[in-house]
Amino acid sequence: MRHPHNHIFEHTPGSLADWFESVGSKRFRATQLLEWVYRHGVTDPDAMTNLAKRERDALRDQMSFSSCATIEHARATDGVQKLLVQWDDGDAPGLPIIGDSARQTECVMIPSLASESRPRKTACISSQVGCPVGCKFCASGLGGLDGNLSAGRIVEQVWMLNQLPEVGRITNIVFMGMGEPLANIEPVLAAVRTIAAPWGLGIGARKITISTVGLPRAIERLARELELPVTLALSLHAPNDELRRELIPWSEHTTIDELVDACAVWFERTGREITLEYILLGRVNDSAEQAIELAEVCRRLRCNVNLIRYNEVEGMPYQRPADDRVRAFQETLRERGVNTHIRASRGRDIAAACGQLRHEQAST
Repeated sequence: MRHPHNHIFEHTPGSLADWFESVGSKRFRATQLLEWVYRHGVTDPDAMTNLAKRERDALRDQMSFSSCATIEHARATDGVQKLLVQWDDGDAPGLPIIGDSARQTECVMIPSLASESRPRKTACISSQVGCPVGCKFCASGLGGLDGNLSAGRIVEQVWMLNQLPEVGRITNIVFMGMGEPLANIEPVLAAVRTIAAPWGLGIGARKITISTVGLPRAIERLARELELPVTLALSLHAPNDELRRELIPWSEHTTIDELVDACAVWFERTGREITLEYILLGRVNDSAEQAIELAEVCRRLRCNVNLIRYNEVEGMPYQRPADDRVRAFQETLRERGVNTHIRASRGRDIAAACGQLRHEQAST
């Protein structure tokens, strides 16, 4: 019977070589298997023609090549594709089962726009089932946190997106799906290493972004322990502590000053600029005065700012900002020397914002 925790995407070359040795095969078979899975997208042992029959039989009996089922595959008119997946019970020790939605996460493939000079296929992936942060404007945390995803399940999302029609190959990764990555830091670190490894997905570390709502000690740990030059994105969403605590309950435990200090440690250790993510909520955090406040925060950091128009979520009171207020907010920042961009809204016709598809499924 297949061992529930012997999941291909959890393995490294060393652990896989150990497994082959344990079933009486040569250790170099690990390299061949990893090439089938990551280079050719093959997870059917019968198709792995350079492995002996007894090795293919052992893989079929003892190795898991999938730990989820696709519940919904949505496609947007702008090329965005989104998967709602449900994870198996057996591969997730400690993950409580509180109905189907408690095992569901989302991942998204976002192609570059035709106007962009460098073609990209970006995977937006989840690190947790649900979210503990509870941002007042976000669908991901409506039901709280149901569990953490293992490293293999994080990697598996990218592999699945690679197999979608018309994708070809994922080029960029953003940890901006469901969950707070730094609240599940060990699996996230392991997943990033596999995603970046030449034997794994082979995506350059500079094309990987880890987004956090802001856990200062975890940011400093990431700077110490992750030897890869990934990008760190801080979900700020407010220019002052009072408004931030209103929008993001977790920010009761920290201040913007503490986050700035942690980001300074990140820059000192890595030499990598911080990206500040700022979701613009109509008439809540999009005024000229708030832009001036945000510029003052930016003066203390080596950073750039991504402005993101809010995607409305049914049942939440927040509105998408008017275009003229978005442009005015950007101009106010630029006048004060802040490098800032307005992120194009993608996949609005398929509920592509974080947690929306899961929320809509649970509501039907």
